[in-house]
Amino acid sequence: MQESTKKEAYSWIKSIAFALVIVFICREFIFTPVVVKGESMEPTFGNNHRVVVSKTSKIERFDMIVFKATDKNEQYIKRVIGLPGDRVEMKDDVLYVNGKPYEEPYVKRNNNMELSRVTGDFTLKELTGNEKVPNGYFFVLGDNRLKSRDSRDFGFIAADSVIGEVKFQFYPLQELGMPK
Repeated sequence: MQESTKKEAYSWIKSIAFALVIVFICREFIFTPVVVKGESMEPTFGNNHRVVVSKTSKIERFDMIVFKATDKNEQYIKRVIGLPGDRVEMKDDVLYVNGKPYEEPYVKRNNNMELSRVTGDFTLKELTGNEKVPNGYFFVLGDNRLKSRDSRDFGFIAADSVIGEVKFQFYPLQELGMPK
């Protein structure tokens, strides 16, 4: 009887160790949970919302990414606006990428007419000294432009500082699902 108890305990220990190794590998190399801090991505994500980030996704324009901040020991979540080679500018609150205007339904707008413009005019040249997004970098903006520190403040984001793309929101539960 005692021998079978030892075998069962050993079997459980092996199973738990195997599960822990799988969890570690998935979290380090495939996906990881992240807590959103601040209001820079409202209305898409609020403070303390929780999301799952894929570490294996190919980053495309308008994806939301988590990256290591260039100026602090923190992680930021922002939306990719410019990919390598893109020309980005904002004119009269309209985003232009490579000369093409884009609507931004995800941007937090203010109903106050005095504050109806949420993004000041800029060109990449004015902000960064570059006319195009360099290879290996992204240009990112927060959805809540009036309260976001983003590429307008700290420049381009190196592709190797990107942790991954936001794929799923799991908290708060009433907003469970794929981000928009």
